[in-house]
Amino acid sequence: MLELVKKTVLAGAGLAVLTAERLEGLFAEWVKKGEITEQEAKEAVADLTEKSKQVRRDMEDWLEKQVARALGRLSLPTRMEIEELERRIARLEQESGKER
Repeated sequence: MLELVKKTVLAGAGLAVLTAERLEGLFAEWVKKGEITEQEAKEAVADLTEKSKQVRRDMEDWLEKQVARALGRLSLPTRMEIEELERRIARLEQESGKER
């Protein structure tokens, strides 16, 4: 049963938002019912919490890449390009002020 729960939780998109507290509550109920041991519950919570964190990191990385791709298609300047233009403008303003 424990493996089925793990697989079900991991398969669900909601894994990324599961907290250790929620998982502990769920497994505590099963411990009370005698369906799993306390040790199994602790291990499962630790395992699923870590996997949840990894899924969240993976989702954030994926989202960042998708946003970067979308912005790239729009041909918007990057922050670095804008900063470079600002430096050039400042330099040109400074040079033109010296010539006046």
